[in-house]
Formats: sequence, structure tokens, C-alpha cells
Amino acid sequence: MTGKGSVNHNSRKFHAKNTDPKRSHWNVEYCNQDIREVYHELFDEALERYNSKQARKDRKIEDYYEKIRSGKQEKPFHEIILQIGDKDNMRATTKEGQMAAKILDEYMKNFQRRNPTLRVFSAHLHMDEATPHLHIDFVPYTTGSKRGLDTRVSLKQALSALGFKGGTRMETELNQWVAAEKQQLASIMLEHGIEWEQKGTHEKHLSLLDFEKQERIKEVAALEEQKAGLEEHNATMQEVNKKWLNQLENIEREISYAHENRAEADKQADQAKKKVAQYEKKLTEIAPMVKEMERFAEKYSADPEEVLPEAGTLETGKSYREKKAKPLIEKIMTVLRSVYRAYLDLSRRFNDMQRSYERAWSKVNSLTDRVEELWNENRALKERLGDFSRVERALGRDMIENIVQKEKMIELAEKEQKRAKRRKMDRGER
Repeated sequence: MTGKGSVNHNSRKFHAKNTDPKRSHWNVEYCNQDIREVYHELFDEALERYNSKQARKDRKIEDYYEKIRSGKQEKPFHEIILQIGDKDNMRATTKEGQMAAKILDEYMKNFQRRNPTLRVFSAHLHMDEATPHLHIDFVPYTTGSKRGLDTRVSLKQALSALGFKGGTRMETELNQWVAAEKQQLASIMLEHGIEWEQKGTHEKHLSLLDFEKQERIKEVAALEEQKAGLEEHNATMQEVNKKWLNQLENIEREISYAHENRAEADKQADQAKKKVAQYEKKLTEIAPMVKEMERFAEKYSADPEEVLPEAGTLETGKSYREKKAKPLIEKIMTVLRSVYRAYLDLSRRFNDMQRSYERAWSKVNSLTDRVEELWNENRALKERLGDFSRVERALGRDMIENIVQKEKMIELAEKEQKRAKRRKMDRGER
């Protein structure tokens, strides 16, 4: 059953008349967190985003917990109470009562994972009353909301995210969820050899016509729910297919781009190869002349004063040396030095072209490896898409959708808890 919840009573900050304080040490406290801390953990970031968009100061929310507590739309938290049997067959001090406590303990350990959108902050197993029973207090929340805070308190949306869609007045999300949790508890009871005896409903006796009308209404509601589920599933599958197709298209574009880059790199490499061949041919042709010029330049690189012998005592010899021989040799040396510098420049350009050629080939090899890597990714993604289709056919679309939605909510809950721990550590350091 569900109730208003009293955290102070559950944690035994005070004892009611129906409790036995001598047995209170048998009680189990699974968690007992301040609800305000939970609100900070779940809603602070969403509250900051919401307030930053408000132009008017009176529309900003100072304290989200106080807003919910003092409002009428949502309760700050909800409580579910579970009990097996009564004081006549499951008294806490008996062996049967101990068995009931064990079953409730097993049920509690998987509650949060089974219900990721119901943030449990207080949970207690009571053994100091007549019959063992379990109190679970939780804050229901939803994410991605288009109205108000994008992450906000909402029992209806939290249960809807778990797969419970409202139908008739008697088949609300809450009633459906409570029935499902009772089935979870009943399955654990059955594992321990205890069968759930369903004593019927509390509805008044109905005439045959009223009964049939009520059954038709239930059937119509079930069909409407099934239709809504199929439409939602269809939208989800289209989104999944679109996601996979977009990934495949991106990979194909990358492959095409890599092919284009490779073709351009091949072209550049061919051009560089041709230029290298031209330079090699030129160098081969001028190599003998260059070597001869090097030898000649080395031989005549000294100052003309040292190369030409002094003239004889005759004036005509000196005149020959100064006016004809010396100027001629100076011109030859100028030409040889110019040719030698041209050779050095040509040699440098050849080396640069050789390095450019090597870089071009290196780029070609890198692009070849990238193309092969993209092809492998493309093949792997197509295989995964095929596996996903096989799993969907084997398990059914509804089950796949529920699994995906629950895993998303679990991941989100885990991220919220990690962020809360980091914020708590940061406050502790400050």
C-alpha cells in the first residue's frame, strides 16, 4: 500500500505505542538521507538553467523543495509500505516472521535498480512491531521536461518512464505500478515456498451488465494504451534507425573524402616523382662538368697574384701580366664561382624536392590506412545493425524499447549520484 510517510517515525526518532523498543535493534536501515540534500542532488542544475531564462525576478524559484512542499500539484515525496501476512501468521518474533523479513530484504535490494526514476532516500525494515514490514520513501522525478524545470518532480511522468501508462480511473499509473511491485514481491515469496493469497478486490458487487461494460472499458483502455505504445515504439525505432543511418552516411562520406584526398596525394606524389626524375637527369648530365669545374675552381680559386708568376725584368712581361693575363683570369674565376653557386642551388633544390616526394608518399600510405580503417568500421556497424534487428525480432519491439528506456534512466540516475558525491566532496573541502 502507499501512504503519506513519516521519516522520523520510520527512523525511530520517536517510538509510537505499537512499537517494542527492545526489538528496535532488529530493524534494518537501508538509507536515511536528508530529503533536502536529495533535492539539491536531483534539481540544482535544472533549477539554475530555469532561473537563468527568467527575465522577471518574481518568476525565479529560490528553493525548489519549499515550492513543492507548499504547492498542491505534487508531493515532496511518496512512500510505499509492504507487509507479508499479519500478526496471526507472520508475527515478527516467530520463524515465519523471520522468513518474511528475509523476503522483504531481497525485495528491497533490487528496488532502486528496478525503479531508477524513483529516487529512494529513506528505507527501513521494521521488526519491532507486530508484523515485519518495509517502508520505502522516494522522490519521483522526470527529465527532459518541456514545462518548468527540465528535471522536475512528477509521479505520473516518473512512472510513465518505467512503462506504466494511465488508462481508466481505476487503472492509473500508480495503481499499475503498485500491482507490478506486488507481483515482484509475490515472485520472491514463491521462491521461498510462500504463495500469495489474493483475497479479491474491494469493489462493490456489480450486475452482469455493469460488469461487462466495465470489462469493455478496460479492453478499450488497454487497446488505447497498446496503440500509444506502438506509436511511441515506432517513433523510437525511427529515431534509432535514423541514428544508425546517419552514422553509416558519415562513415561513407569520410571514406569518399579519404579517397579524394588519396587521389590528390597520388597526383602530387606523381608530380613530385616526375620533378625528381627531371632533376636527377639534369644532375646526371652536369655531374662530370661540375666535378671538372670543382677541380678547376679549386685549382684557380687562389688570388691571381699567387697564380701568375712574376714577370721578368723586362717591362714588356709586366705589361703583358697586368694588361692581359691578370684581367682574363679574373673573368674566368668570376664565371667559375657563379657556375659553382648555381650548382649548389640546384643541389639544394633537388634535396628539397626529394623530401617533398617522401612526405607525399608518407601521406598516401597514411590515407590508405585510414580508408581501410573506415571500411572496417562501416562493416562492423552494418553487422551491429543486423544483430540489433535479430534481437528485436527475437525479443519483440516492446521489450527492446523498455530495456533501452530503463537503461537510459539507470545511467542518468548513476550520473546524478556521481555528481552529487562530487558536489558533497567539494563542499567538504571548502
